[in-house]
Amino acid sequence: MFTVQTLAFRSHLSLLVGGLLAIHAALLAAPAIAAVPNPIVTGPIPQTVAPGNPSHDYPFFATNLDLASKGYVEQEFFVAGTANRYNTPTLTLTNGIDPTGTIIDSDHPYKTRIVVRRPISANQFNGTVLVEWFNVTNGYDVEADWFQSSEHFMRSGYAWVGVSAQRAGVDFMRAWSARYASLDVTQGGSITNDALSYDIYSQVAQAIRTPGAVDPLGGLPRQRIISTGHSQSGGRLTTYFNSIQKLAGVYQAFVMHGPITGSPTRTDLGLKVFKILSETDVPGQVRQPDTNEYRTWEIAGTSHVDYQRTLAGGPIEARDLPSPPVLNCQLPPWSRIPFHYALNSVYDHIVQWMTVGTSPPTAVPLTILPGGPPFVIARDSFGNALGGIRLSQHAVATATNQGVNPGPAFPGANCPSNRGFSVPFDAATLHALYPSHDAYFNMVIRASKLNAINGYMLLPDLVQDMVDALISNVGN
Repeated sequence: MFTVQTLAFRSHLSLLVGGLLAIHAALLAAPAIAAVPNPIVTGPIPQTVAPGNPSHDYPFFATNLDLASKGYVEQEFFVAGTANRYNTPTLTLTNGIDPTGTIIDSDHPYKTRIVVRRPISANQFNGTVLVEWFNVTNGYDVEADWFQSSEHFMRSGYAWVGVSAQRAGVDFMRAWSARYASLDVTQGGSITNDALSYDIYSQVAQAIRTPGAVDPLGGLPRQRIISTGHSQSGGRLTTYFNSIQKLAGVYQAFVMHGPITGSPTRTDLGLKVFKILSETDVPGQVRQPDTNEYRTWEIAGTSHVDYQRTLAGGPIEARDLPSPPVLNCQLPPWSRIPFHYALNSVYDHIVQWMTVGTSPPTAVPLTILPGGPPFVIARDSFGNALGGIRLSQHAVATATNQGVNPGPAFPGANCPSNRGFSVPFDAATLHALYPSHDAYFNMVIRASKLNAINGYMLLPDLVQDMVDALISNVGN
């Protein structure tokens, strides 16, 4: 029962929370941490032709989305400074080593680029900047998290910044267009690895925190900066978090998406870390318990590279790459389980976690057979994984979706196993499972509502699930 005292308490609590948030924002706007210099930012770099023009005088992988209709703008900037090289000790759960890095040497010049996609209006901005470390496993910059969650970023008012931190991506762009001729993260070829990448990534955050003459966010009132990255980038973020974050301190939370690493993350820095894994990623991971600072989700039936990534990135790869990848696999590639539904939820959860202290929900991990590592995932009679977060496309299955593809369709064919596969059930199996469309639809809605209630998916994605189930022909 509500009383005057209850209302007064809530009023005082609201004022207290508001005051703490104001202090938090003031701290972010305060002078930057001295250990990280502010780089020189130039731009936005003019785009003189439409994407696809042979001159390539436009941002590499410029988005094909209609940003203007969403109130967003895309801009590219060059970032230049000097960087350190670091020793980065490897952390295990048992060796007791302090993984904090040490400087090898300093004053290595670099110049790279960032891509910014942000709300045009401050009224649309939610105050959160997501800084994605571009993935370069394919030899060029890939914005995996943008490809997965761009729709959510724009409907929710996030600003997104992509960082070219590694030499493979920069070297590719130098060959791709004269636009990038001045970029270099190797000190003229004398540094043959990605040793400068960590300081580059720190200094981009510094330029966002306390911009100089050029503000990459165009004056938006930023309140928090979150690091994100997928696959190899997620692995490099693990190293960054373990070895560099304590020295730099410019990021306030981390989302590690499918990191390719056998290393755990430290839990003594007082920062929120969210690790989200596809089914493909789980066997090689070091499992850690959830804590007040650390959370892991494992999404059943999903693949490291999935159908959503292909839908979003395929047209851009076809436009900007000389030879877009073509897969020829034994089984139809790419899991159809919408991993991005859970990923969308992760971004909102980590903001709530770091700002008002609302802990994200925990989740049952995938079921693992005895033995390992590497872990072997337990499966049902259809070959679908047991345990984990079970989105409706997995809980109410119409196909076998797994995280690993058996391989090429013929010798020499291209089929990276981490694309996973999706093999639809035959008509007889579907009819036995779902004798009517109403039966199927109701099962999907129950599964999706449960996931939304548990915090594993957001309301707009729940609505999309309902629409997809309604218009499907399952049970007809």
